[in-house]
Amino acid sequence: MLLDLEMDGRRLRVRGLEPDDEPDVLGMFEACEDWFSHAFGQPAMPGDVQSLYYSLPDGAEFENKAILVIEAEGRIIGLIDAVREYPDRGACSVGLFLIQPDCRRFGLGRAVASALISSLAADGCTEVIASVAEGWQPGLKFLDALGFVSEVPREAAHANRNLGPGERPTVRARLRTSAASHSASFDRK
Repeated sequence: MLLDLEMDGRRLRVRGLEPDDEPDVLGMFEACEDWFSHAFGQPAMPGDVQSLYYSLPDGAEFENKAILVIEAEGRIIGLIDAVREYPDRGACSVGLFLIQPDCRRFGLGRAVASALISSLAADGCTEVIASVAEGWQPGLKFLDALGFVSEVPREAAHANRNLGPGERPTVRARLRTSAASHSASFDRK
């Protein structure tokens, strides 16, 4: 387990994705059809969960990949796909931070993101880089509320996977952290 949080009486856990989580994550992906249709031009597919394991930007090291689930009251309500030490040492790139629709707009995502950013900073991470599909206003507003600074949209990169038929360019957003003197790390237990 990576983090245990409590918010408004709800217990939140952030932990590594496990093979037994696949059906629940696929169900969450299906519930997030709004995001998948916007970002990729199609709903989630059964292979999307497995592709998380292989999707890695060029130049990133596989051992720096972290796929995390967010649980609330024993139910998976979110997923985070990140790569430590990418694109540079001391950075952490977040390619996906997805919250199930019925759990959005309650501050759960913000609480988890803030706790993870604080944890990364304490471990020496100097910058968090997040990607969001161009035009996805909920994601852009979320990053803005956390203090990220958005860049100009970039064409979607393949990241060792096939692009979706209507995949949109991505907007990168950066957040400088007040890092300690250690290197960034995620506990993979």
